Amino acid sequence: MTDAPVTAGAPRTAGAGAAVRRLRVDPVACDGIGACALAAPALVDLDRWGYPILPRRGLTPAELAAARVAARACPRRALWLLEPAPRGG
Repeated sequence: MTDAPVTAGAPRTAGAGAAVRRLRVDPVACDGIGACALAAPALVDLDRWGYPILPRRGLTPAELAAARVAARACPRRALWLLEPAPRGG
């Protein structure tokens, strides 16, 4: 793991058009309070300064609920779930 928080990036899709959801943090808005890690300890780690270390991959369906709880727990609203854009058809 690294000490730097993960910043926002472009959403990716996994094979067969499956949409990938990712947990993201705004490192400028984050104060390193750690509420996200308390809310979802299996998903969010903290670096030595209290800033979140997030998975650098898409979330599994089982992790989605924990990611939503972690995002809601952030008092600075610095954490969010990056949802893929809906595809037009």
